[in-house]
Amino acid sequence: MLTTLISAEQLAAQLRNEVSQKNLVIVDCRHDLMDAQAGKNAYDAGHIPRAIFANLDTDLSGSKYDADGVFAGRHPLPKVDDLLQTLRHFGINNDTQVVAYDAHGGMFAARLWWLLRSIGHASVAVLDGGIGAWTANGNPLQTEAAQNSVGNIALRPTLTKQVNVHDVLNNLSASSELQHQVIDARAADRFRGENETIDPVGGHIPGAKNRFFKDNLQADGRFKSAQQLRQEWLDLITEPSKSIMQCGSGVTACHNLLALEVAGLSGAALYPGSWSEWCADAKRPVASGSQ
Repeated sequence: MLTTLISAEQLAAQLRNEVSQKNLVIVDCRHDLMDAQAGKNAYDAGHIPRAIFANLDTDLSGSKYDADGVFAGRHPLPKVDDLLQTLRHFGINNDTQVVAYDAHGGMFAARLWWLLRSIGHASVAVLDGGIGAWTANGNPLQTEAAQNSVGNIALRPTLTKQVNVHDVLNNLSASSELQHQVIDARAADRFRGENETIDPVGGHIPGAKNRFFKDNLQADGRFKSAQQLRQEWLDLITEPSKSIMQCGSGVTACHNLLALEVAGLSGAALYPGSWSEWCADAKRPVASGSQ
């Protein structure tokens, strides 16, 4: 069972093995935040054999507004029942090895990795280096859409932690029992409040530290070694269980959570609403600059 990363070589070997094939579901998570159709267009042009396409906006996210009509962020988590239905449609069973990939260093694939873990499914790995690593090894692509039999994945005890906007707000108080370190996965300029083109307000949650998710990667788009990740992350956090990961909309924060898992630093929580939810209420404090 693979629970964090899988190499292109490992995936190719699983696809060659008839036994492994029967227990394998591959999910293409490619996306573009500025072009909602880009991921599906890329899938149609060529994808890893047997891969199913997952749309970030409709399959891996829920409604942008809660039951009271309050904005919950650009990519809120899907409801559990909706998520289970989607995963069953993908053909995922309780014992399925899932492999998620994209073309962005795991930027979007890590979201599916986290979602599966949130419903207790540990057997999920992100393709290290994504589709680029796959094709660089001379592996084939296919254009016909894959179709799997409906799966039976069920809800099991969660393997993740999450907090809501009220928890994060309370965390700013000196008397808070949380006292968690917030880590922001966005690019440094957006963290500082500069060049904000996605959300209506620039800046960051007061007290947060910045760890751009791409800093988890080597120059070739694959993850850094577990040892290097561990050293770098321990310069930011002292205790994973006292840490909150966030980003713009709860997507790339999952990349930081994956990196922590690779590094053997489990236990951090996700703030799904992230900056997009936080900055939607002018009453919530905003910081700018590098601190």
